[in-house]
Amino acid sequence: EVQLMESGGGSVQAGGSLKLSCTSSDSTTIMHCMGWFRQTADKGREPVAAITRDGMSSYAASVKGRFTISLDNARNIVYLQLNSLQPEDTATYSCGALWNSRPYGIRGGTCGALDAWGQGTLVTVSS
Repeated sequence: EVQLMESGGGSVQAGGSLKLSCTSSDSTTIMHCMGWFRQTADKGREPVAAITRDGMSSYAASVKGRFTISLDNARNIVYLQLNSLQPEDTATYSCGALWNSRPYGIRGGTCGALDAWGQGTLVTVSS
């Protein structure tokens, strides 16, 4: 069973930056798409960004231009660079991966249903 583990969360002041990483326990399984979501008590879970194996990416409107997703296909590691952070970005950020072969689309920061999720890493932005 593939497991995902996020790292890189922390506390920063508004305007600061963080880089999140998501590592797969299985570097040999081909990941068709990997993505980041964030969750808060009041907003629930919302997509942030997603990227396909061939490099196509998609972002939620709220983070476009500030966050950048990237993928290391060889090691199945997906990164999320968070710049110009604002207090409203405070959330637990989780990564997910799709490896089962089935049709999917990518838009709005997500590639749809995923096969596994990580536990998440907390990002706290103070004003």
